[in-house]
Amino acid sequence: MLRLTNPGQIPDLGTVALTNFCDLGAAYDAATGRAVVVSAIDNLVKGAAGQAVQNMNLMLGFTESEALR
Repeated sequence: MLRLTNPGQIPDLGTVALTNFCDLGAAYDAATGRAVVVSAIDNLVKGAAGQAVQNMNLMLGFTESEALR
C-alpha cells in the first residue's frame, strides 16, 4: 500500500518498519532544477510473504491490510 508524504518531506524508515506500506516523498531543488524522489519500505514485510497475504485478503474479501499491520 502506497502512502505519499507531504510536499518536500522525505519518508522515514521508522514509519514503515513492520508495516506493509511504501512511503513515497519528493523534494524539488529550484537551484539545480532537479527533483529527488525517495521511497521507504520494510522489505522483510513487503516481500513475497507480505504480498501473498495481501493477495489472499483480496481474494477472500477481507480488507487488503488485514493481518499486515
